[in-house]
Amino acid sequence: MSQRLLDRALTLFGPRIVSSHAFHGDETVVVEAQDIHDVLATLRSDAEARCDFLVDLTAVDYYGREPRFEVVYHLRSMATGERLRVKAEVADTDDGTEPFIQTVCDLWKSANWMEREVFDMYGIKFKDHPDLRRILMYEEFIGYPLRKDYPKEKRQPLVRRDPNT
Repeated sequence: MSQRLLDRALTLFGPRIVSSHAFHGDETVVVEAQDIHDVLATLRSDAEARCDFLVDLTAVDYYGREPRFEVVYHLRSMATGERLRVKAEVADTDDGTEPFIQTVCDLWKSANWMEREVFDMYGIKFKDHPDLRRILMYEEFIGYPLRKDYPKEKRQPLVRRDPNT
């Protein structure tokens, strides 16, 4: 269904694509994290690709593998109906800081809340995000619950809220 779009991405980016595959209609390209903004901006503005709709943005934790995380972007061309999945590998950091990748909020306004959700659940920061803060968990929550190494029995601090506010 979207083989033409996959071929266009391979033509546009060539050696910048780490890997690609097409399986049951899910065409996918994998790029380096530092290339993600440029790749997505080009796919959005290219006259042939026309990937003007960000359907979803999420992450996957491959605990025990390096790079540990993948940030996954699902794109669609509203003109042709074709879809393309773009993945960027993001390494976990050893220095105690959160892993990061460039924001795409300037390309699609809808990325704002999706990036906040990925940050809240996985701890992946989005560089230059306009309002990167928790969206699902409360501010005092410690850790990132969708990481594979998050202990399922972990107790969180009880935070009492004023019912009048």
